Amino acid sequence: METTTRTARSDSTAARWDGSGWTRCARAFAIGSIAAATLLTGTTLTTRAAATGERPAQSVIVRGAAGCTASVAAAVVAVGGTVTRPLSLLDGAAATVPGNQLTALRARPCIVAVTADGSVTLSSTGGYDPTSDAGSMYNTVREIGAPTYWQAGFTGQGVDVALIDSGVSPVPGLDGGQVVNGPDLSFDSQSATLQSLDAFGHGTHMASIIAGRDPAAVSTATSRIAFAGVAPDAHIVSVKVADAHGATDISQVIAGIDWTVQHAHDDGRNIRVINLSFGTDSVQSYQLDPLAYAAEQAWKHGIVVVAAAGNGGGATASLTNPATDPFVIAVGAADANGTVGTRDDSVASFSSSGSASRAPDLVAPGAHIEGLRVPGSYIDTQFGSTATVGGRFFLGSGTSQATAVVSGAAALIIQQHPSATPDQVKSLLTTSAQPLASDPRSRQGNGELSLTAAFSAKLPKQKLAGQDFAPSTGMGTLDAARGSIHLVANGVALTGEQDIFGNSWSSPAIANAESSASAWTGGVFNGSGWSGSGWSGSGWSNATWTSNAWSGSGWSGSGWSGNVWTGSGWSGSGWSGSGWSGSGWSGSGWSGSGWSGSGWSGSGWSGSGWSGSGWSGSGWSGSGWSGSGWSGSGWSGSGWSSSTWS
Repeated sequence: METTTRTARSDSTAARWDGSGWTRCARAFAIGSIAAATLLTGTTLTTRAAATGERPAQSVIVRGAAGCTASVAAAVVAVGGTVTRPLSLLDGAAATVPGNQLTALRARPCIVAVTADGSVTLSSTGGYDPTSDAGSMYNTVREIGAPTYWQAGFTGQGVDVALIDSGVSPVPGLDGGQVVNGPDLSFDSQSATLQSLDAFGHGTHMASIIAGRDPAAVSTATSRIAFAGVAPDAHIVSVKVADAHGATDISQVIAGIDWTVQHAHDDGRNIRVINLSFGTDSVQSYQLDPLAYAAEQAWKHGIVVVAAAGNGGGATASLTNPATDPFVIAVGAADANGTVGTRDDSVASFSSSGSASRAPDLVAPGAHIEGLRVPGSYIDTQFGSTATVGGRFFLGSGTSQATAVVSGAAALIIQQHPSATPDQVKSLLTTSAQPLASDPRSRQGNGELSLTAAFSAKLPKQKLAGQDFAPSTGMGTLDAARGSIHLVANGVALTGEQDIFGNSWSSPAIANAESSASAWTGGVFNGSGWSGSGWSGSGWSNATWTSNAWSGSGWSGSGWSGNVWTGSGWSGSGWSGSGWSGSGWSGSGWSGSGWSGSGWSGSGWSGSGWSGSGWSGSGWSGSGWSGSGWSGSGWSGSGWSSSTWS
C-alpha cells in the first residue's frame, strides 16, 4: 500500500513498475516532500473536460539540463505556466502548467523531463506491512537465511563492500554512517550539488539491499518495521562511476575497480567485496577483455567480486561482461513468485542463462525486491508513480538486485571466516546453494543462495576451492569491452582505444599496472587527473575522496542518459530489451541511437579538443588535465547522451 499522495490519474489501476531506471537527486528528501514520479508519457494525468476538451492546470516538476534553471523558468512562463518554487538541485522548478501545454513544455530547449508533483511520506508506516509483502527486505533476508548469521553475531561488522555504481544518497536507512565516499569518477563530479550523490537512484537501491539499516534495526533485526539489508553492519565504500542519467564508459568502470584494489585497506578500511550490478554485451573473450581482467585482478588481490549475470532471459547465449569471467561470482535472479518461502521459487524469466561454458554460479532473490528509494532521482521521476511502496521503498527486478543480495551474503561469510580467500567464499556460497526443482542447472547454476546452509557448513580448504580456469591477459581492446553501445557527445561516438579524456588506452600497459596494483598514482589514472590526490579529512571516518575540477564551470550539458545497470525493469515484466538484458548496454533503451557518428575524429574527439559547442578554450592539452583539472571553460553545449546504465 502506498502512502504517497499524487495528482489524480485516470489509470490508477495501472500495473506497478519495478526495475532500474532513474533524475537528479535533491537534498530535500531529508527535510520534506519532493516530487512524486508519475511518468508523463503515456499516462493520463487528469480527465479532460468533456465540453471543452481542455485540461486544467497541473502541478509538475520540471527538470532541466545542467545550468538551465533560468531557462526552465522562462520555458514555464512561455507556455502559460507559473513557477511555484525553484529546484536548483534539479536545475529546474516546481510549477503549475496548463494541462494542454505539457507536451509543448517537454519539447522546449533545456527541458529534460516533466513529471507530476506530489508529496512523499518517508516512512514505512502508513499502513504498509513488510511482513506480508514477499518482496520486502524483511522477507527477502529471511528467505535466504540471513537471520541465522545475525543471531550468531555476524552482521557484516568490520567488512567493507565497494559499490561501483551511480553513488549513494543519504536517505533514511543509509544515513547512519555506514557509507563512505570513495572517488567520484562520474561526469557528475564537476557539480558541487551532485558530487558523490546518487541522482540516478540505482546505487542507493543496491547499497540498501547490501547494508541498509534503520537505527531501530538492532543486530538481530527483530523489528517488523525497521529496515535492514542483508549485512546491516557492513560498510559501503561508494565508488561513483555513473552520472545522473546512469551513463558511464568502461574506462571509468575499470578506473573504479583499479582504485578499489589499491585503496582496499587504506586508513583501517577492509574492502573485501566489490559489487558490480552491471554488464556489457561484449562478445570479446574474457581471456582478453580489459574489464574482465580488471575484475579478475581484484579477485586475485583478495577481493570477492560479485557480478550480475544479465537480464537477457533463458534464450541468451552468454552472460554479460564481466560476469563472463569464470573466476568471479556470476549471479542470476530467482523469483519468489509472490510467496514467502523458497519451495515454489524459480529462476526469474529475465535472468540470463549463459552457455554450457559459462552459466551463473548461483541465483538469489531478484524479482520485485524493495530497496530504498531516492526521491527525485531519475528512476523515481520516471517510474515512482507505480514502483513506490510504503512511501520510502522502490520495487526493482533484475540481476542487479540479486547481485546486491549475494554481496551482502559474502560480507556475512567473511565476518564469520575473516581469513577466507575469494575462492573459499565462492565455494561456500555455491556448494551450500539449494537447487531449484523447477529449472535446469544451465539457468540456476548451483541453485539458490542459502545462508542457513552456508552457516553450518565448513569453509572449504583453499586447495579444494582453488580455481584453475585459464586466466585473462587483459590484452584485448577497450572498445570491444564496451560492446555495442558507446557514449556520444555532439553526435560523435566515443570509440576506439581511448578513455573519456581522449587519452590513448594501451591494454598491455594498463594490464601490467593492474597486476601490481599500481594503475593509480595519487589521483592520476592513465595519464590524467581523474580525482584528487588523497582523502580529505583526518581519515576514512567521515572522509570523502576529493575530486579535481574538470573545468572552470564543470559539465554544463544535460549529462548522460543510459541503460546499462542490471535491473530488468521497474515493472512486473521488467525492462525487456532495455537495461542489462541479454544485450547488456542495449541501444534500444534509454536514448535513441546511443553514441552515433563516425567516432573520435574530425570535429569530434580530436587531438586539439572540442571546439565550437564542445570543449572550448584550449581543450585537451597534450598532457591531459592541466593545472588542477581541465583547461578551458569546460563542457558547453547540450551535453552528452548515451545508452549506458539500466
